Amino acid sequence: MTTAQLYRCFKKLSNPSKIMARGSSRLPIINLCPNLIRTRIRFRSPTLLSKPESPKIETNRDDGTEMKECCDNKLTNNKEETRRKVMVVVDSSQEAKTALHWALSSAVQPDDIVVLLDVIEPSTIGENSERASRGAEKNRLLHAMQSICQAKRPEVHVELLLVEGRERGPTIVDAARKQGISLLVIGQKKRSVALRLLMIWAAGGKTIGDTAEYCVQNATCMALAVRRKSKKGGGYLITTKRLKDFWLLA
Repeated sequence: MTTAQLYRCFKKLSNPSKIMARGSSRLPIINLCPNLIRTRIRFRSPTLLSKPESPKIETNRDDGTEMKECCDNKLTNNKEETRRKVMVVVDSSQEAKTALHWALSSAVQPDDIVVLLDVIEPSTIGENSERASRGAEKNRLLHAMQSICQAKRPEVHVELLLVEGRERGPTIVDAARKQGISLLVIGQKKRSVALRLLMIWAAGGKTIGDTAEYCVQNATCMALAVRRKSKKGGGYLITTKRLKDFWLLA
């Protein structure tokens, strides 16, 4: 199609009334001038999805001290739960003081909790006054041991525990289990061969260990029996389940 023919075609299309008056048939627009018609396609924008609302956090804007104290208490409780507990069995003997001094110098860490334990025999009917006097004496002993801990390791937290029990060894083991103790330290006396043979004879031929040996063998946690190698010093002898009188020069 030439340019002149295209122009005449466009002129006729611009005045459709003339085409209808002449009775001529409507010209196929697509065949005559396909390049002059543009298809318009309208796209409808999709509906924007609303963003999910973030959870609201209610805070006390007027006073935030209550929330801060609550968080501090939770952190303190969690810290208390994770701190290691070291139990030291105390009494009026020199061996108990030796075990306490060794534990404070060699076993206790700054973040540990030291639990001082003493055992008192349960009272019977008519012995309330005697039990009260023994309890007061035990309390004075515990506070004296606490003073030693505060003087030697002031940064360590100390707890006092006084329990009743007829047998000292099982009572100590049970108390350590209930308190969640990680390390149990107990003083041990040095016994001569004659004394050991006498105890075996009294028990009918059965070998009987002392309280420290019972705790070492039956405690659910790590247990150490401590005693001086000699009166003049020379370090300590440590006994565990696997070691017997291990010499520790400290």
